[in-house]
Amino acid sequence: MENKKLKLYGFNNLTKTLSFNIYDICYTRTEEERVKYIDYIDEQYNSERLTTILSEVTNIIGAHVLNVAKQDYDPLGASVTVLISEEEVPLYATDPSCNRGVLTPVPEHVVAHLDKSHVTVHSYPESHPEGGISTFRVDIDVSTCGTISPLKALDYLINNFDSDIITIDYRIRGFTRTIDGTKHFIDHDIQSIQDYINEDILDKYNTIDVNLHHSNIFHSKMMLNEFNLDNYLFNKASQEMTEVEKNEIIGKLNREMVEIFYGMNLPLIK
Repeated sequence: MENKKLKLYGFNNLTKTLSFNIYDICYTRTEEERVKYIDYIDEQYNSERLTTILSEVTNIIGAHVLNVAKQDYDPLGASVTVLISEEEVPLYATDPSCNRGVLTPVPEHVVAHLDKSHVTVHSYPESHPEGGISTFRVDIDVSTCGTISPLKALDYLINNFDSDIITIDYRIRGFTRTIDGTKHFIDHDIQSIQDYINEDILDKYNTIDVNLHHSNIFHSKMMLNEFNLDNYLFNKASQEMTEVEKNEIIGKLNREMVEIFYGMNLPLIK
């Protein structure tokens, strides 16, 4: 349908929602390393940087920023919500509560928005209580209405995070009508989310694809297919370790990645 213009009766009421989740995994041998890693991640992906990323996502999909709300949390994590519109809203028509992405140090008021088009991000640094594994998760949701597509931002999102594990969900909800009253439940061709990811990126990952075309629900999982231990060590090089120690760490890291990728706990083997 994307090559054939449909004359609609009113507005395009389809809602397209992309949920994008990444996991970065690291081995932190001591409590001190765990604290430093989580502090490092928390600083690297603070609300200011996440706002920059979401603003670029908005630009890539061809939308316009109406309002930005951001927050860094104590002790860890950050959240950003961006209210967007497909067409640019003239200044005279913009609600006074909307900051259009211009943040002041001390806002005079706080306003919550409910709208079909928005971009949100939440970060979750955490660590295993005793296994030496630390993980950092980022959840990004891009929900649009009209003709703009959140799928255009996938390459940018993947490249902006250290993505060991990626899970992506895409769903089209609702319907729009043509002038003869016919309902249209999708307005673009899609067989898989992976069709919208650069092949050079896909070559780096093992993937699982689940597509429910009759329900316009699409799901992809991705896990890095090359393993370099030094990429998973925090402030330490593998050359400083014995083979026994390296193999033990590799086993822990692989276990963590497989459990996240398949969404299940593996039985402990003693």
